[in-house]
Amino acid sequence: MSKRHPSAFQRFFQSQASGSLVLLAATVLALVWANSPWASSYFDLLHTTFGVSLGGATFALSLQHWINDGLMVLFFFVVGLEIKRELLVGQLSSFRAAFGPVSAAIGGMIVPAVIYLAFNAGTEAARGWGVPMATDIAFSLGILSLFGSRVPIGLKVFLTALAIADDIGAVLVIAIFYSEQVRIAALAVAVILFLLLVAVNRIHLRRPGIYILLGLGVWAAVFASGVHATVAGILVAFAVPVRARMEPKEFLERMRRAGRALESLEEDELTRESMLIEPSQMEGLERVHHATGDMIPSGIALEHFLHPVQAFLILPLFALFNAGVALNSEVVAFPLDPITIGVILGLFLGKQLGVMSALWLAVKSGRAALPEGVGWPMMYGVSCLAGVGFTMSLFISELAFRGVMADEAKFGILVGSLLSGVFGYVVLSRVLKRAGPGGD
Repeated sequence: MSKRHPSAFQRFFQSQASGSLVLLAATVLALVWANSPWASSYFDLLHTTFGVSLGGATFALSLQHWINDGLMVLFFFVVGLEIKRELLVGQLSSFRAAFGPVSAAIGGMIVPAVIYLAFNAGTEAARGWGVPMATDIAFSLGILSLFGSRVPIGLKVFLTALAIADDIGAVLVIAIFYSEQVRIAALAVAVILFLLLVAVNRIHLRRPGIYILLGLGVWAAVFASGVHATVAGILVAFAVPVRARMEPKEFLERMRRAGRALESLEEDELTRESMLIEPSQMEGLERVHHATGDMIPSGIALEHFLHPVQAFLILPLFALFNAGVALNSEVVAFPLDPITIGVILGLFLGKQLGVMSALWLAVKSGRAALPEGVGWPMMYGVSCLAGVGFTMSLFISELAFRGVMADEAKFGILVGSLLSGVFGYVVLSRVLKRAGPGGD
């Protein structure tokens, strides 16, 4: 692997890892607030409704719904950019590279769902089978980052690819099984607006306002269609290019011309004021700007820009207003409710069994191989970390349940994710300490 690729991956890895600390702080704050003497203010704020009114029509949602159906669209937009990049040029871009993590992700979704249904089949709670299926990329990578340079790069890349493949599965589950009755007319409008978005990207239109307007239109149409609105984030992301718009030869030629323009700017004694009144100076600056802008893919630029927004604003806000569970006798009752048991065992045991068994079959079939310098003990530790389901699991629980059932599912998510994270950390601390970096 080249030196350039690991450094780019390392930046991605570190942004996810650092964001997990803020996410954890928001989760703790939500739990403390929801179980404090000021708990009523938390739940009142959660259900505060606001919106817009135009003529006789009013569009209003609760604060929690604005975050879950609106702000989280940006989260899914970044997820969509990550998925597209991985499918085109990353670990999911070739069959052999993708077969291992994709197989592990599929196994890690099926087995937890089966375990959950073993406790809840035939009841109203069966609708929550999707809750223990997800892996939280921020928390899982955050825990792995605690081991620093002791972690082989192949193990980090594998966990990232597994989590992204898991995200694909989670998005499909949400779109197919957790959407309301589909309204065909609104969905048709969403498709038309999406195609317009693809078209303006194809013709390289340089008008950010048009992209924003069309993106908001796709979101509104998907929301109105009954398909969950966050799917709009994935759709819009797939319309954004993640490859450069020009060939490198053309870019270098344009940069040579831009270099001559820079020389001219230097001779003209460029200042912050002169560029405003000298058309030739502004033309030279635009030439440099357009050359680099066309070479840097829009998807990559947006991903880098939005990662901090996602990690340090969107996900913490989501956790703050979704992880607050009132830990009363209805939720924390022994023996535990089947919903809670199904989620805990699905995340903690189901993920381990599903990821390891599916990966073992993939390797034994000869279609996949373990990453260089990574052995089965390390993979077992990562399979435990895959049971940290937090963000996506909380999101699906909000779609599947209401009231006490939602709280029981959330309690199961918190316990199952905590068990998976702690156990995975213990396993990896022993394995990595014994093996060292790149060990087996």
